[in-house]
Amino acid sequence: MINIVFFGTPDIGLKSLDYLNNSDKINVLAVVTQPDKPAGRGHKLQMSPIKKYALEHNIPIFQPKSIRKEPEIQEELKKLNPDFFVTFAFGQILSQEVLDIPKYETINLHASLLPKYRGANPIQRAIINGDKETGICTMITELGLDCGDICQKLVIPISDTMNCEQLWNEIGEKSPQMLEQTLIKLKAGTLKPEKQCEDGVCMANKLTKEECEIDWNKTNNQVHNLVRGICRSPGAYFKFQNKIIKVIETTPIDGSGKAGEIIAHSKEGVDIACAKGLVRLVKVKPEGKGEMFARDWYNGLHNI
Repeated sequence: MINIVFFGTPDIGLKSLDYLNNSDKINVLAVVTQPDKPAGRGHKLQMSPIKKYALEHNIPIFQPKSIRKEPEIQEELKKLNPDFFVTFAFGQILSQEVLDIPKYETINLHASLLPKYRGANPIQRAIINGDKETGICTMITELGLDCGDICQKLVIPISDTMNCEQLWNEIGEKSPQMLEQTLIKLKAGTLKPEKQCEDGVCMANKLTKEECEIDWNKTNNQVHNLVRGICRSPGAYFKFQNKIIKVIETTPIDGSGKAGEIIAHSKEGVDIACAKGLVRLVKVKPEGKGEMFARDWYNGLHNI
């Protein structure tokens, strides 16, 4: 039996935690997740999906504000005598003191084909940049940012219509077995991690608010990729009549016009000109309102 502590916070890691918790080869000793945070209009404290799962399955929980600065939690983790730490979208940087706790290694699941897209937003960046494929890696965690040796890789195709939510879900689905196999093979000594090639290194930095604003002076495909790359959260947006309009779904189409102008509208959507081609708005979320079809938003403007 391989004893692990699972580090994670958002729902992308749920299937992996559940798979490992139900494996006859893995024993989940505890989970480490981010502290409860205020959410929603009432700003009530909300637990992470990983914490909720752990509570439902009687798994011990640790919630450090910063695990690097909390030696008392580090001591508790040492007492568990884990073989491995497993991290999947945990959200905190680990110190060497933490990495030295498990008997073998700390294994991280990273949502890209490293060394491409090291950093916080690999899923979003791959789509924004129009990549045709991405993937997942299991890797040995080191102090540098996503620079450790690679254990296993899996390629995942990205279609022209796939958005970040769909890719997020697919990565969540395809990660569990890879994590289990990585742990089993590492402990058995049948897997030799390979150093990352430094050619092709690029960063997936956190998105800024400025990056999320649509620039109609880009091509229709570039705008479409931005929209699907950050669908809903944080969401691409533009300003119209002093209101912020989040764009949920688009389709790039042929046509021309002055960048940023509404060229046409129909039951299919609202067409806006880009530097090259048009973008058809299919679904939007106007400021202060819920999601709706773009045609309904446009019709509402003219019914006031």
